[in-house]
Amino acid sequence: MKSLRLIIAFLLLGLAFQGNAQVTRRSGNDTRNKDKNKKDGAAVITDRQQSFYEVREPRDADLQWMKVIYRQIDLTQGKNAALYYPEEPNADGENLFFIIMRLLAKNQISAYEYLDGREMFTDEFKIKVAEQFDRFHIYYTEAKGSTAKNPIYEFENADIPSNEVLSYLIIEKWEFDTRSNQMKARVEALCPVLHRMDEWGGEPVKYPMFWVKLNDIRPYMAQQYVFTDDDNNLARYSIDDFFKLNMYTGEIYKTKNLRNQSLRQMYPEDAAYKHAQDSIEKRLRSFNQDLWVPPLEVLQARAEAEEKARAAAEGELAEGEAGAEQVEGEAAPATEEKSVTRTTKRGSKSSAKKESKSKTKKTKIKERKPKTSTQTVNTGVRSVRNRKK
Repeated sequence: MKSLRLIIAFLLLGLAFQGNAQVTRRSGNDTRNKDKNKKDGAAVITDRQQSFYEVREPRDADLQWMKVIYRQIDLTQGKNAALYYPEEPNADGENLFFIIMRLLAKNQISAYEYLDGREMFTDEFKIKVAEQFDRFHIYYTEAKGSTAKNPIYEFENADIPSNEVLSYLIIEKWEFDTRSNQMKARVEALCPVLHRMDEWGGEPVKYPMFWVKLNDIRPYMAQQYVFTDDDNNLARYSIDDFFKLNMYTGEIYKTKNLRNQSLRQMYPEDAAYKHAQDSIEKRLRSFNQDLWVPPLEVLQARAEAEEKARAAAEGELAEGEAGAEQVEGEAAPATEEKSVTRTTKRGSKSSAKKESKSKTKKTKIKERKPKTSTQTVNTGVRSVRNRKK
């Protein structure tokens, strides 16, 4: 009996050791697969990670106000260059366009048609990746394991026109949430735009490619860190932070409206177009401040600032009027001297008398005198003039 028990115990220990060895082999395979995926540029994202990075849209019941804004982000200006470099993947990572193209090629995200203001993010408007590659002359091959239901493609880095993607179009939603009593800006989707030269040269033509929902690519953007300026060479922010914190700069080219018109169509003149952009931007930025009554100290500071500005404006007006009077006073004697040199003394006296008479006429009202008879009375006295004769 003892020997039987010992044999059973040895068998159980052997089974346990074999199980541990199998577990170890599985973990080794998993790490090799992760390293392979890392080299391929495609990270494995679980459902938990996807839900962690996803920005949930507020319910309609919680919203009181919303404005849909279309912006154009120029990658050649300011901090937007963080989305453009590096042009090809290197030790620092890869840019946003490479991330999107790899995810599309591996069928890990969906893209939607560009409809110029009538975007619909539904299955009906999903694009076929192969058709988009053919349309924009991107060379590709079918990857191993590709099927009709799950098409997978491969491409070389040199075949991706990353250097031609010089701008992005984004859909911004400015929402006032009643739960937090704040206005928040949320980027819903983005569209890469190719800038390609024609065969005859001239200005490059812009080709919007497709729309990608930002929530679909957030977990992958969060793993890629970028430089936000040249002074600090430490990559502290991810591409996801770049959009969450609104670190980009871009001009408004459209707002959602019933006629589906852009600002350029509504305001053809440059001055009116720029004024419309500035007014929309100012209204969005000052929305939160206009909701609340400021404290007494802020109101007093505003009143004092307005009073100072008014006093300065009045002082400038007074100085301008005094300067104009001084100029008129300096110019008046010169004109009088010219008139005196042209006329005689007698003429100058008569002109002075006329001016004095005209002034008195303006100030005094003529009194009506009673009519007197025009008949002369003969007094029998001769005049001195007649006596000389």
